[in-house]
Amino acid sequence: MRRIVGMGVGLISSFVSGASASDRLGLYAQDQFQTMHGICQPCQVLPQTQWYFRHETVALPQPSLPVSKYHSDKRGADDTQALNPDALPELVWTGASQRWSQMTLHVDSSEIITAQGERWQFNLVPKIASNRAYWNAETSRFIGQAPLSVRGKWDGQTLVARSVWPQPFKLNLTASTQPLRQGESLQSLVQFANGGARSPYHSRLLWERSPGAGQQSSGKAALGILLNGAQGDDDEAHGGHFALATGVVGAEGEYATWLVNNYYNLASNSEKGIIAAVTPFDKYMGDLNSGQAFYRPSYMLVAVFSQPHIPQQIQALNNRVFQHFYRNDFVYDHARENCAGISIDTLRNLGWQVPPRGVESLLKASAAYWYVAATERSLKKGRAIYDYLNTEMTRLFPAVAFDAIGNDLLNIAHTGDKTTLTSTDMQPMAEQLEAIYFVRIPQIPSSRDYGLAPVYSFAQYLQQAPADRSQWQIIPVTPNPLPEPLKEGLARQPKAPALLPLPAALLLIILAVLGYLFFRLCRNSFKR
Repeated sequence: MRRIVGMGVGLISSFVSGASASDRLGLYAQDQFQTMHGICQPCQVLPQTQWYFRHETVALPQPSLPVSKYHSDKRGADDTQALNPDALPELVWTGASQRWSQMTLHVDSSEIITAQGERWQFNLVPKIASNRAYWNAETSRFIGQAPLSVRGKWDGQTLVARSVWPQPFKLNLTASTQPLRQGESLQSLVQFANGGARSPYHSRLLWERSPGAGQQSSGKAALGILLNGAQGDDDEAHGGHFALATGVVGAEGEYATWLVNNYYNLASNSEKGIIAAVTPFDKYMGDLNSGQAFYRPSYMLVAVFSQPHIPQQIQALNNRVFQHFYRNDFVYDHARENCAGISIDTLRNLGWQVPPRGVESLLKASAAYWYVAATERSLKKGRAIYDYLNTEMTRLFPAVAFDAIGNDLLNIAHTGDKTTLTSTDMQPMAEQLEAIYFVRIPQIPSSRDYGLAPVYSFAQYLQQAPADRSQWQIIPVTPNPLPEPLKEGLARQPKAPALLPLPAALLLIILAVLGYLFFRLCRNSFKR
């Protein structure tokens, strides 16, 4: 056999109108990136970032090109000053050095077949021992039905796949507009068939500026609002996951090479090998160990723009936020700084004031604080439940963030209302929006149970999880702290909330006073 020549897709540069989407990573064009494995010396990557990816294959900007720069006196999404949309992300986690498209898997022979009819042995990267969502016979049957894009490497005459993605999973650019019908909502689309994990792939054009505008989306910049569903056998993950993606719509509606801004807990080793990163869509969804599609359904709203300005600004700030994240200037927190909260803070700080949905209940949060603190004998656990119930809901629940952003996007599209667009960078959105799609991505069958729709409230979370906490399925993880010598600046000044929140303290004082007054009233009544 001879090796296929010229099938590897190079790694990717700044926006060039009309360039093929397959020649990109997100909004950036080919040959501005180089492939690297492990530590790079010298390069423009922060030492903290290198530490997290010291065992990984990544794409790095060419040495002569500008890389995103952060301000050391800011934290995360607060760092919006002087964004440069031409500056590249310091690192893109590709996981593999090459990418191929139009590949077909021959299940019976374990061969991969190219568009030219050539056959090659096909193998998979090893399964991470703690990963419960891996390729099985059902995966082969599902994947073997359609052409694939594959990221991987050569091992002799065998192509070893790191990620796979069904190429029919793309926007339907020939579809007519199907707006939300009466009684239909974004939430009902997400909750269709209990989340649609077993449903067919679905792409629907919800709005277009003028007849035929959706069909002209090819080659235009887009923003993807991405919601992943609940995991079917992890009772800590009924809330789902959230991310923002940017890229260029492919000639046939492809989005596999878009970049996903995936915020994840860096302080622990994911059981699936996930590392928070700017990462290609096909890897984010189809990595054989960490791919979201192997263990839950997903949903995406796609906003297509006539100009790249809005997606460029959103990606530019995310590039910078990740630098703060790797430096530990701020750290992931499941209530206060989770995937939804960091992402929606990015939009709001840029000037898209997505309407908030309030908190569950301050009174309930304060009462829950004392209940959990007493029963668990832990003020820390009491503070955690307080934060869950007292965090603004678009920042807490991925599904609520998706719903709020999506409904505001549709309102802007239908009415031209700029009320929530408060900056000069975001105000062009109303004129530049061309089309809005809804996409439902089914779960790729694997060894993992099928997932569900994500929950929209704490009450729904408790309904979906077992009432007896001892019956919860929880996947343990191990710690992964950034070494102390790598911490500097704001990382050495962590923002930690007080273990006793003021409202909870006030509630205790009020209850104590009321109890005292009641006692005095009863005693005086008894004396009479």
